[in-house]
Amino acid sequence: MSSLATLLALSDSRLPTGGHVHSGGVEEAVSSGLVVDLATLRAYLARRIRTSGLVTASLAAAVHRGSLSAVAGEAGDAETDARTPSPAARAASRAQGRGLVRLARRVWPDAEWDALGATPHLPVAAGAVGAAGGLLPEHTALSLIYTTMTGSATAAQRLLALDPGDVAAVTFELSGLCEQTAAEAAKDLADLSDPLLDVLAQRHTERDRPLFAS
Repeated sequence: MSSLATLLALSDSRLPTGGHVHSGGVEEAVSSGLVVDLATLRAYLARRIRTSGLVTASLAAAVHRGSLSAVAGEAGDAETDARTPSPAARAASRAQGRGLVRLARRVWPDAEWDALGATPHLPVAAGAVGAAGGLLPEHTALSLIYTTMTGSATAAQRLLALDPGDVAAVTFELSGLCEQTAAEAAKDLADLSDPLLDVLAQRHTERDRPLFAS
């Protein structure tokens, strides 16, 4: 499989990693009246890309390059924990990381997945998968940023009954920002956090029968 085909496959929303049950805070943002239409959805997606998207993508690129340490799983998880203040967001990250590694074991059975531990953070798993799949670090970063955007966009589409074509147009509009952010993420570890996203992640845990896991 070529690296481009691998990139496309990893960015496919049909990938069975469990990401479809996570909204990236959109469910709580909708309930709080912060995301109510296409304009506010676009603003939310752009904010996620520039903050949590940048941070997680930079971690994934660092794991891909092996620059965190020889023990990429432990170092990557520690760095991710340090950049994820919300316990709920940390739990969501590890749940998605576990799902990605489960799939990766089938696709690349010869890789040493046990080194990542039982529940690696999503960027740690994504970095290891990108390396196993022969991607460039910046493509690993781009894949993670893109799925960060589309996962939240699809959740908002369902929650607000938005026109799928309109939502798709918003994601196309933000594609340049995704590429720009991925290029930045591939250069060095980012530390930027977003208190609003942390608050939304924690508040979501108190919801009665939420539609999404996060």
